[in-house]
Amino acid sequence: MARYEFKLPDIGEGIAEAEIVAWHAKAGDRIEEDAPLCDMMTDKATVEITAPVAGVLAQMAGEVGDQIAIGSVLAVFESEAEADPAQTVQLATEWAGQVAKSDPEPGGAATESRSSPPVATAAVAEPPVPPSPPHQSDERRRVLASPAVRARAKDLGIDLAEVRAEGDRVRHADLDRFLTYHARFRAAGGARGDEQVKVVGLRRRIAENMAAAKRHIPHFTYVEELDVTKLEALRTDLNDTRGDKPRLTVLPLLIVALCRALPAFPMLNARYDDEANVVTRHGAVHLGLATQTDAGLMVPVIRDAQDRNIWQLAAEIRRLAEAARDGTARREELSGSTLTLTSLGPLGGIVSTPVINRPEVAIVGPNKVVERPVVRDGRIEIGKVMNLSISCDHRVVDGHDAASFVQAVKRLVETPALLFTD
Repeated sequence: MARYEFKLPDIGEGIAEAEIVAWHAKAGDRIEEDAPLCDMMTDKATVEITAPVAGVLAQMAGEVGDQIAIGSVLAVFESEAEADPAQTVQLATEWAGQVAKSDPEPGGAATESRSSPPVATAAVAEPPVPPSPPHQSDERRRVLASPAVRARAKDLGIDLAEVRAEGDRVRHADLDRFLTYHARFRAAGGARGDEQVKVVGLRRRIAENMAAAKRHIPHFTYVEELDVTKLEALRTDLNDTRGDKPRLTVLPLLIVALCRALPAFPMLNARYDDEANVVTRHGAVHLGLATQTDAGLMVPVIRDAQDRNIWQLAAEIRRLAEAARDGTARREELSGSTLTLTSLGPLGGIVSTPVINRPEVAIVGPNKVVERPVVRDGRIEIGKVMNLSISCDHRVVDGHDAASFVQAVKRLVETPALLFTD
């Protein structure tokens, strides 16, 4: 048998190394050509690497969590035939193309690359899509999957038609999500055993980014109560007469208020390069929207939020949240935010102290809307109130600036007609 050294191909422009986030085979296993070998994660995407030849997996470059340089040996195979060098080049080109291709195919099928964005501390709450919903139709759809995936599904007794694929075919990772999802509904059988989970991939990047933000940034948080009774009445009226427009939550209206207040407070719509000691104050508002996904927190970006009306904002919020969750968000949609909005929706609690999405200098966190007694003109009435939190980088933002900005937002929110006047 011939010894074949498989080197990690160039899986993205400007990428020097990638992290092993999963192996789909172990040393000594026989693996077929094009069968999944491992998942590699860069700062741009997660890519499934397949075996370039058929043979026995003799050596593996590292364990899950290890960083592998582009061009170094990833795996060694004992192959029955010499590999065709031209084929290896072709495969490398195809893998690089998988990273570049991030838009969904016509008909809504997601591509293979799953973006790895910057992270924040909370997320826009919407009901998560189950990773493997039961297939109710009697007519079984045709499922695309590699022979290795089909064999594993058969051994586990899983009907591939019931497995929700993240991309254009069912992969080992999809089977893993299926098993994890359905394990939650098994009958309880006593105390759950201990489990060790290695922190790798996106989860590790989230941990590193949050640690860096808290280590480098002296945070302070300011909280104010907003009376949103009139805003909620306006939102209800707009939804009742919206026609074919998207349904409004409080977020589009709040974003309009933020964008209207920010020109007077340019120190908040900024990014701080603390190594160069340069603060860039941005004219346009590129608003990061912290979003919960199965993989962790992602921050898709609403570009030029200041130029969008409430309906356009509502549509863009929905589109970006869906793209982040299904892995179709493009790289440019996951970077370049100048201010981040983080919300847990109805789970928002009373107050929050969000962690800044470095290198930004501020993050805004609305809490849930609740009914509460309020005093108006000496009378006690039932009103709708919401706390608004803002965390700032005290190196470049003073407490007076943060408080003044929130008071400006408060005035706009409590008098919503001002949101639609010049």
